[in-house]
Amino acid sequence: MTTDTTFQQAFDALKRDPGVILFTALQWIPQRSSLKRLFTSHPGEYPVGGEKTVEISPGWLGTVIEDKVPFIAADLTALRDVFADSKLIQQLGCGAVINVPVLDPHSNVVGVLALLDEEGKYTQHSVDTAVGVVNQNLDELVQAFASHPTEVPEVPEVSEVPGKDTV
Repeated sequence: MTTDTTFQQAFDALKRDPGVILFTALQWIPQRSSLKRLFTSHPGEYPVGGEKTVEISPGWLGTVIEDKVPFIAADLTALRDVFADSKLIQQLGCGAVINVPVLDPHSNVVGVLALLDEEGKYTQHSVDTAVGVVNQNLDELVQAFASHPTEVPEVPEVSEVPGKDTV
């Protein structure tokens, strides 16, 4: 199964319940403390390959990355406190977010699924439902995130080819 297929299937399941207008799959890159977008429902506004670094709030980072638990902002006020791009989010008709960390078998965060919908739409039940979808697809999601290297490997320096010795 391809990475896009895995993320699309998760998106489709989450659209049904708890509901999603905007969906992104974000790979956690601990070396840079950043999130890289691997999949999006809105490529025009949130293109694949885009990274978020300074826009990540410490409270969000502590909840999702350090504590490894889902984050919910049920209304625009809570969303604005955390996301620098809240105006664009609101223009897309969204005012609430759920972020679910995806953990590998060693309990490391490898990625985050971001679900956004209308203000007031998400409750704790919505979070539980989203976590259930992640858990049902956990192996495939971990594999999808792992299939993208988080750092470009260094290319070893090419040493000069030694000359032929003549005797």
